[in-house]
Amino acid sequence: MSLYDSILITGGGGMLARASADLLREKNLSPISLTRAELDIADEGQIAGAFAKYRPTLLLNCAAHTKVDLCEQEREKADAINGIAVGTLARHCRTSGACLVHLSTDFVFDGKLKRPYRPDDPVNPINAYGRSKLLGEKQLQASAPPRWLIVRTSWVYGRGGVNFPRTMVQAAKAGKPLRVVNDQLGCPTYAVDLAQAIFNLLDANARGIWHVTNSGQTTWFDFAKATLQEFGITAPVEPLTSAQWMEMRPNSAVRPTYSVLDNEPYAWKTEQPMRSWKSALADFHAAVERDGF
Repeated sequence: MSLYDSILITGGGGMLARASADLLREKNLSPISLTRAELDIADEGQIAGAFAKYRPTLLLNCAAHTKVDLCEQEREKADAINGIAVGTLARHCRTSGACLVHLSTDFVFDGKLKRPYRPDDPVNPINAYGRSKLLGEKQLQASAPPRWLIVRTSWVYGRGGVNFPRTMVQAAKAGKPLRVVNDQLGCPTYAVDLAQAIFNLLDANARGIWHVTNSGQTTWFDFAKATLQEFGITAPVEPLTSAQWMEMRPNSAVRPTYSVLDNEPYAWKTEQPMRSWKSALADFHAAVERDGF
């Protein structure tokens, strides 16, 4: 039986799920991609039904409660989707022998380190979203199937979803003031590159926890400026500190000041180093010009 005999993707309406499904179809594979309306992973009965119907050999879990600020008010919901449901998926994969790939986040770290975070660095999330995602990692490992991957990533954007570059471009075109945090360091990740990286890891027989982002680092402020420049838009962008942002939006989640992830283990394993975030942004622009947001 091949790993790719029956590929099930959860969270099918999201950017990574769409990019992954497109990539698989280019390889003449036929993934089953289910939206939340079609498969709510917080419902164990629906998960059991999906496993019985599709008998996946590979499950790519892209389903998540990703609204970081809202997770502060919806902690139980975040824990249910990002945490407990992952354990349910893992148990079904263990029983059926399916490989599970689960997406996690840079927000499992507290941002106090001043070098790129390695997969084995201590975790210490500082917001509800990060805690819920860490719960998912622990639930998966507690019920680990024969083969599994946890892929931590950051600042994901792509076509077919609400994301930072799209927000910046649309706000600038509408003449809205742009005020962006300039003291949080991380790395943007293009969903197309992330999808390819996941399958590179699978093809290299990787297991365990991996960090995958585009290469380099930047702040949200510089990411905003680079996006507008790439799209040929001239508009002022005002830098803010995290403290100023919290004053403006006191219900926002606290975010790590430094969450750059170390891609080197991925590059060694796959022999496919991740390209720079600016190169990826240019390709995103080209895709938007061709097909729209």
